[in-house]
Parts: sequence; structure tokens; C-alpha cells
Amino acid sequence: MSQISYYNRSTQQIEVEQVYGEGFLKWAYGNPLGKIALHSFVKRPAFSAWYGRRMNQAKTQAKIAPFIEEYKLDASEFEHPVESYRSFNEFFYRTLKSEARPINKSSLVFPADGRHLGFKDISKVEGFFVKGQTFDIHQLIDNKELSEKYSRGSLVLSRLCPVDYHRFHFPVAGAVSETKVINGPLFSVSPIALSRQLSYLWQNKRTITEVDTPDMGKVLVLEIGATCVGSINQSYQAATNVSKGDEKGYFAFGGSSTITIFEPGVVNLSEDLLNNSSKQIETYALMGDSMGEINPS
Repeated sequence: MSQISYYNRSTQQIEVEQVYGEGFLKWAYGNPLGKIALHSFVKRPAFSAWYGRRMNQAKTQAKIAPFIEEYKLDASEFEHPVESYRSFNEFFYRTLKSEARPINKSSLVFPADGRHLGFKDISKVEGFFVKGQTFDIHQLIDNKELSEKYSRGSLVLSRLCPVDYHRFHFPVAGAVSETKVINGPLFSVSPIALSRQLSYLWQNKRTITEVDTPDMGKVLVLEIGATCVGSINQSYQAATNVSKGDEKGYFAFGGSSTITIFEPGVVNLSEDLLNNSSKQIETYALMGDSMGEINPS
């Protein structure tokens, strides 16, 4: 994979991703010595925890301003002044002003800033990032009865890069369950890695929450861990009702992904999302942008 291209919904242009840590990713997933390091220690949670602790150190505060400048982040969206962040990690999982991410009136919205892929029927998905790779919902959910129920449902994968806003939100309104944690390694979820082995998505540590909605049945909301993600932090309260767009939690340092899964036939995903995904092109959109509507039939 020479470069990662995606469709930017705001500019309506195909753009090329500026990959944070691109050299390391290509070495770890494409070089024989890198692969040895990957399986020896990089994939292990202890490595990511160690890196997360490094990003909590006060000296990493010096990385914040150059990072903002290099990746052209809009500091006016931040809820707190740049100089108030005491470490890079604190800046990384920053909160934003509420007006920076308005919540669309559509039935379902993207749960996070990022590059999104959407599919009407999971059972017909293949070629996520490279042809020939199919999606295994049974291993992802790790619950035979539950995965059978959603095996022909609709799915949206939202991929967050290190340069993105790293809080994730509820894509729909409803009553929320406790979060189930499925432990695993922490491979990268960059297309550089997933184009070689899509199964990293269902090998990695992940969390699953059910949202019982009034008109879409139960929606599954997952967070996928990844290399250098120090932790998946849940900030919501279980056994309560949430509104669409309410904060659910945040990732500490590193890029990662969320996955939203709907019961068969209950939603119509956005047309641009489906069209781009059919060509293996991600759609870049912000948290709160429209992800689709309830299927009226």
C-alpha cells in the first residue's frame, strides 16, 4: 500500500492521509525483522501500556504545539487552552466545545471523527482493504447466539487516526448496557496493517455495549484497541438512557476504531458511505454527521 486515500465528505474530494508513524508501521508489518518485533513485543498490551505511560510524562507537553502545527488541527475547537494540557496524552483525549461537533437530526450519526466504511449486509462484505478478505462477525462478537442475530445486519467501521479527536459517542439514543471486555493483543488497525490481515480487528482487545433503541432494536457499539492505545476508557453510566451524540468514552494515546452493528434491515446507511465503501474507499466525516436513517419499511 503506497498511500491511503479517502473521500472527505466536507470538501467532496479524494484526499491522501498523512499517516502518523508511517515508517514504523511499514517496517513492522512489511519487513521480516519488523514482523519478528511485532509478534515478539509490539502486539503485546504491555508495550502499549508502556508507551501510554511515556505520553503521560510532563516532558511530552513540548510535543503538543508542533503536533498541532504539523497536522493543522483547529485549536479553536478545543474546550481548553493548548497551554493547559499537562502531557501529550492529556491533549490527545481532549474534549471539544459542544458547537464544534453539532449532532445531525438524522436517525443515526457517526460515533467518532474518522474514516468510515459502511455495509448494508455483513454477510456480503469482502475486500475491506484488499480483495479476498472477508469479515468474521462471529469471532468479532465472540458470542454465537448474538453473532447469528446480527450476521446479516448493517455495519459501520470508524477508523480514528492519532491526529483525530479521540472521544467516541453514542450513534443512537436508547437504554445502554454495561460494557463487555474481550481481551486480546494490540495490533495496528491502520490500513497498512489491515490490508495484510483483516483479522486484527477481531483478534485485538475490544469492548461491546448494547443500546436498546425504541425503533431500531438493539444496536451493538464496539471499541477496538490497537498498538499504542494505552486504554479504552468508558465515561458513560450503564443502565441509563442516553441521547444520540452523548459521550461514551475515549481512547488514550494511539489510533483505533469503533464498530457499529445494526439488526438486519432496520437502517439505511448514507448513500455516499455505501457507494465509497463498495469501492474500498473510506469516507471521512466528523462525529455527529449523518450516518443514515431508520428504514421506514
